[in-house]
Amino acid sequence: MRRTAQLWTLLAALVAAAFALRTLVLIDATALWSDELYSVGKSFQPSPLELLGMLRQDTHPPLYYGLLWFWGQLVGQSPVSLRLLSWLAYLGGGAVMVAQAVALSDGRQRVLPLALLLAFCSPYPVRFAIEGKSYALLVLLVALAWWWRRAERSVAYGVVAALAGLTHFYGLFLMLAAAAWDGASRRWHLAGAAVLGAIPALGWIIYSADYLFSSRSGSWIGQPDFALLEESLARALGLWPLPKLLLLVVLIGGLQRWGGMQPLPWRRNRLLDRSALLPSAVMVLAVVLVSFVKPLAFSRYFVVLLPSVLPLLCVLLTASPLHHWGQRVVLGVVLVLLISWWGPGFSELDPTAGGVREQDQFRAISQRTNGQRERYSPRARLFNLSDQMELSMGRITAPELSWGDRDELRERLLRSPLPDELWLASSGPPQKLNRKLKPLQQQAEAAGYVCADRSGGLSHGRLLRCRLGSRGPLL
Repeated sequence: MRRTAQLWTLLAALVAAAFALRTLVLIDATALWSDELYSVGKSFQPSPLELLGMLRQDTHPPLYYGLLWFWGQLVGQSPVSLRLLSWLAYLGGGAVMVAQAVALSDGRQRVLPLALLLAFCSPYPVRFAIEGKSYALLVLLVALAWWWRRAERSVAYGVVAALAGLTHFYGLFLMLAAAAWDGASRRWHLAGAAVLGAIPALGWIIYSADYLFSSRSGSWIGQPDFALLEESLARALGLWPLPKLLLLVVLIGGLQRWGGMQPLPWRRNRLLDRSALLPSAVMVLAVVLVSFVKPLAFSRYFVVLLPSVLPLLCVLLTASPLHHWGQRVVLGVVLVLLISWWGPGFSELDPTAGGVREQDQFRAISQRTNGQRERYSPRARLFNLSDQMELSMGRITAPELSWGDRDELRERLLRSPLPDELWLASSGPPQKLNRKLKPLQQQAEAAGYVCADRSGGLSHGRLLRCRLGSRGPLL
């Protein structure tokens, strides 16, 4: 029996390694999307002081961007180094969640195979494993916080709570919810540690209050609705999230009724509390309620629930030995999930599967306009950052001029002599990019240019080559 368990653990570890290595292989397969380029603009600054000044006008606290600055000084500032930091955090977060699952199960090794598969292969961790944003680091820090909270190591818990709060404000919300929960349970040492850990992030909120409490902060977030729930489930479960959730509920019920699974002794083990699921649920409820006044609930932010939900789910599904048919049913369900995660789960990360990261194709336009002088876009800053990253990879030559925006195009068209040709471009969702690019095209055409589309092969980008009318449009 022990050899069988070791074999399953080995197989699960190999599958988890395959997912992790596939994400690493795809680290530079798709272009940096807008938020990743903003990470470049924030973190790849000449000095930490300039970084802090820029972050005062940002939605997120500074720890990730500061760490990314030091990381860039150490290994270089490129798209690969940007995403590699997240991949390393993905490995660390997965390892901590696996260890937490084993600890919550009181050391039962049969939890290991499922924990390995969920921690390294499920869509949420895979999606953010190679993204130049703070989410993988946030998962690692929250997982460490729940690890030390379960062990009641208040000093370590408080330190990691502070780091989580300074990485993302959802980390702060989680720690405040945990402080309230532990305070209500009279665990004052844990509540006090979380409160003290929240102080640095609260100080940052005061420092950047002018921006954080303005209408610009979080303006892209809508009020909670059913689409928020569906998108959050899709990020967690992958393709067809609602049928998968129903399948999971039916599976647990069936295993408890016919498969040998024993109900968990919730009260004796304090499992919901020790896993931090209850404090996490308090945070989610508070965020959703507040979001009807000031929208805060965003599907990708709910990745912070992984460190509490994932280990608990592993313990639930492996709490007791199953009958033979129950084991086969679980194996079949896990195989179906893995197949759906290996294929569609990588769709946004793999260009061979049509992957376009968050509907942005800045890299392709940077490469197509390589060597051109007069380039203008409604997203000029992002194209300049894209050029910076493409230059660091040796894929383009150093531009003679930076991208200009709509105002700079207007000023250029008022100066003589006019250039023989202009390049206009944008990237993003097709309707949105066409709407924002149209005013620039109208400016060029009013000045006597004839614009020809050069967007062939771009699904989420538009590129126009505009020549003076006297020369006629390019064929």
